[in-house]
Amino acid sequence: MNRTGAQRCTGWRRVTAGCLVAIAAGAGWLTGCAGEPPKPAPTVTPEQVRGHADKAFDKLKQEEQRRTDDPAAAR
Repeated sequence: MNRTGAQRCTGWRRVTAGCLVAIAAGAGWLTGCAGEPPKPAPTVTPEQVRGHADKAFDKLKQEEQRRTDDPAAAR
């Protein structure tokens, strides 16, 4: 199975070409994402935080009440 120099280079050319295509695709992906302006973070007011915390605390109290009313259901 003797190969000539030209046949050996053909395999390396394919590998090199594949690597170049992968690098070009990666560069295109990065610049495509960088072209979009960043979205501003949503602002949450202290009243909203307090309201969500109150709702979560009420749910927790209800669940605790249910567990103390029916101890067999907790197991």
